[in-house]
Amino acid sequence: MRSGRRRLSRVWVINGLLVVVLVGGGVAGYLVFFASDSGASSTTAVRTAAVSSRDVSEVVTAAGAVQSGYSAAASFSGTGTVASVDVKVGDVVTKGQKLASVDTAQASLQVTIAQNNVNQAYQTLVDAQAKGTSTPQQQTALDSAVLARDQANEALAATTLTAPGDGTVTSVSGKVGDKVSGGSSGAAATTTTAPTGFVVVTDLKNFVLHANVAESDVSKLKVDQAATVTVNALPSQPVQAKVTGVDLLPTTSNNVVQYGVTLALTDPPATLKPGQSASVEITVASATGVLAVPSAALSTIGAANTVTVLENGAESRKSVEVGVRGDQYVQITSGLTANEQVVLPQVATGTQQQGGNRVGTGTGFPGTGTGVGGGRVGGGTGTGTGPGR
Repeated sequence: MRSGRRRLSRVWVINGLLVVVLVGGGVAGYLVFFASDSGASSTTAVRTAAVSSRDVSEVVTAAGAVQSGYSAAASFSGTGTVASVDVKVGDVVTKGQKLASVDTAQASLQVTIAQNNVNQAYQTLVDAQAKGTSTPQQQTALDSAVLARDQANEALAATTLTAPGDGTVTSVSGKVGDKVSGGSSGAAATTTTAPTGFVVVTDLKNFVLHANVAESDVSKLKVDQAATVTVNALPSQPVQAKVTGVDLLPTTSNNVVQYGVTLALTDPPATLKPGQSASVEITVASATGVLAVPSAALSTIGAANTVTVLENGAESRKSVEVGVRGDQYVQITSGLTANEQVVLPQVATGTQQQGGNRVGTGTGFPGTGTGVGGGRVGGGTGTGTGPGR
């Protein structure tokens, strides 16, 4: 009986040791699990860049559309029936070339009548002068007749429509037999809308870009500033340009104030077409071969500019004076010397693992029951066997 109890005690002792071992192993595994699973951001080395000599440019960006440098609408100024249309879309014409005409019968008759009135008024005045009975009214009648004749001749000339300038016919809005009721004829300045008329002549060799810039940038723009235009349809063929004009008055849309700027394109691609959308970068300031640092290294508060410099492993702040501010680099006019190392903003490179719900299994005490297993504290639970209580 006693020997049986001693054997039972030994069993419990062994089992107790087993429990201690299992619990100790579980705790150790738990600590190892969390130490490896809870990732921490690694400390990165200080990033620096050397103060070096380079070219720095400040640019203003804008978007707009390609337009012809010259586009004009020619329309009949009088009434009549279209007698001829001498051009078609795509024809290249020169200034003064005949484009179309209306029936001249009515206009010719008016010229004949006006000329007869001039002749009669002139004869009346001459006869009165010969008799010494001429009056100022007779001279006035002659002057009026001459004026009416000149107007009749102008109307006759207007029956023929001529090209207002050199270019290509891009629109013909009438045909023989149409009735025209008069209008205006002349060149239209470069605008966002094309001119309209009986015939439209457009210069397809000389192009401009009309773009809109933000009100904060318009004060930086000046005539003759260089620019680079990228047409959306031809992204691999950038076009050089120059600013030719800046609008004095703004346009406002959805409370956004913008100013128009016109740029002349230099050697545009042969495939370029009016109306194509494009973006432009206008160089408003530049400096060649100057000391510069990356823009990210510069800190600006009000009118004060500072950088952090790394010297002998220690960081220190320095005040600097700046010149041209580019997107990537900033010119330093004083405060730094070549090859000094400026500190750049840190970039985190470590990985952080997020805790999630996990289900694990573990080993508990001998017996029956529920014990804590390998479940993670992120919502995980473990199941096992242990002594029932």
